[in-house]
Order: sequence, then structure tokens, then C-alpha cells
Amino acid sequence: MSQNQGYPDFDEYIRQGEPSKREAAYAWSTAIGLQAVDGLKTSEYLNDLARRNIEGEITIEEVGKLLDSYYESKTVREPDDDDKEEADKASKNIKKILSTVTLNFTTNGLINIHRRIFEGVFKHAGELRKYDITKREWVLEGDTVRYLNWEDLRRALDYDIKQEKEYSYHGVATEDVVKHLTGFVSGLWQIHPFGEGNTRTTAVFTILYLRSIGFNVENDLFAKNSWYFRNALVRANYKSAQNGIDYTPVYLERFFRNLLLGEKWELRNRYLHIHAPKEWSVQPNLADPTSTRTSTRTSSIVTRLNPNSKFYTDNEIVIELVRSNPNHPRQKYLLTVKGLALYNELKNLEN
Repeated sequence: MSQNQGYPDFDEYIRQGEPSKREAAYAWSTAIGLQAVDGLKTSEYLNDLARRNIEGEITIEEVGKLLDSYYESKTVREPDDDDKEEADKASKNIKKILSTVTLNFTTNGLINIHRRIFEGVFKHAGELRKYDITKREWVLEGDTVRYLNWEDLRRALDYDIKQEKEYSYHGVATEDVVKHLTGFVSGLWQIHPFGEGNTRTTAVFTILYLRSIGFNVENDLFAKNSWYFRNALVRANYKSAQNGIDYTPVYLERFFRNLLLGEKWELRNRYLHIHAPKEWSVQPNLADPTSTRTSTRTSSIVTRLNPNSKFYTDNEIVIELVRSNPNHPRQKYLLTVKGLALYNELKNLEN
């Protein structure tokens, strides 16, 4: 799946716009692109409002009021309206946050960012979860990261943020800076303090933090690679002795190397799968002329499969993505490597 497919293109403002328009376009691109981590896309209405905001025709407060009015006045609800409303309102809120330069680098600051992103979206916005969670992941063949138990969430957040606050970057080599930041962000995400919206909150908190310590973060990398960012966090926090798989932070480190050092690693999810076929086993660096880029298609998302299909519960062919409730209106499924091979075989037979 191409992450940019179906998302608005603000590149013209980023390339040619005046500074205020360029900054607004970066913020909107990131805000909208981050919705992909939960399989969400914004409405065309929000995309139009974003362009008007970039042009200076309406303020972000007016965007919020127009969105509220738009969804309150709809007399006929489409099946994906709830998804779009979440994506629209969260995008508007993220854009507003990214347009500021302040950061409260504390546990309460992180919690407050979650509240600000999902205010008017989730009832539990700004609340730490009070239950343990698992999430089946495509890159893990349906397995889950072991997230922190809910009783220790605040203590863990306090510890990680305190350790980072006390860390000195003075005299640290650039390579080690990237590795350290990778470890901090990975650990923060693994805590998974909220019921929903953890990756979007982590991304926004990370962007603000990087800015606060002097990095010039061009947010379009998060905008165009948010699903990779999430899957890289998954791989950095997954270990299975039974399958001979250790924690693998290298994919997340390469994301930050692109972001902070301007490197050109190809950030595609195909390389992150724990059982990737041979042609996907090496992630290419596009700046290296000896690095080979694969042309194999990425796996496709299958949404709302027929419950009567034999593929519906065959975890070797298709696995649940994001949720694990077949009747949930936002349940999504993803073809495994084996499933994609079967799909291509059947497609060839048809031809």
C-alpha cells in the first residue's frame, strides 16, 4: 500500500511557498499523514479546509468550528464517517500543536499532548489506560509486542523522561546521538500508556522534543512514512527466543538517520516483516549505488472480508490488523507473505 495514495499533496507549498505557508503545509502534512498508523484517512472536506488554512483564509480555530458543524449537520452517515471524523479532528488538533514551539517535557506533558490530540475524539483523551493490552501485528505474523502492564505506566514514563532529561549530548558523536534517540523513542512507545493513539502521540511528542534540543525536523518524513515508523517501533520492541528473533532497532534507527542526517534508506514496510522473502531481506540505502532496490509489490490491505470465507480465520493467509474483533466496523486485515503469494498465483491463473 502506498501511504500517500489518497492523501492530500501540499508539496507545492513546501517547495515554493513563503515561510508561513511552508510551515503550515509541513504541519498539515504530518498531521494528516500520521492518521495512517491506524488505517485512517481524512475527508476531502478537511483537506480543503487545510488548504484554506495554509492560504491564510481561515484560522485553525475556524477549521475546528467548521468541522464540528460539518459532522453535526450530516443527516446521512456513511459507513466510514466515524473513521473520517476521528482522522479529521485529530489532524486539526495535531496541526495546532505542531504550530507551537513549546514543550512540557514531563510525563504530564506527554499526557497533555494525548489529551490535546484526541479532545473531542476519545472519551478517554488524556487518561492513562487501566488495563493490559495486546495488538496483533502484520510484521510479526499476528504476534504482539509485550507492552508494559498498566499498574506501572506512570512510574515508567517518569523514569524514561527523567533519564532523557538528564542525558547530555555534549561531545556525543552524531552516530551515537541517533542511536540514543532511537532507544529513547522506542522505550517510550513500548510503555504504550494510552488505550488508543499511542503512536500518534509518540510522534508528536518526538517532533516537539527534537525541535527543543536544536534539530531542524522536516516533518514530511513522518507524513510520508508514518506506517513505517509504527512498524519500526514494533520491530524494535519485539523478541521471540522460540523463533530466533531479537529486538531489532535498526529499522527505527534508519528512520531517524533519514530524518536527522539526510540519509536515503528506503522506508518500506516490506523489509520489516519477520519472515520477509529473500527479495525483501535487505533494506536498500538509495544513496549507495551498490544497494539494490527491489521492485516487488508491497502487501495489500484487505478490509471487511466476508466472514464466511475460509481465508477469514486462516492466519497463514490473512491476519487481523489494528484490532482483533471480526465484527468491529474498523477491523482490518492484511495478507501475509504466503497470502500475497497465493493472491498473485490466482491472479496469474485468471490472466
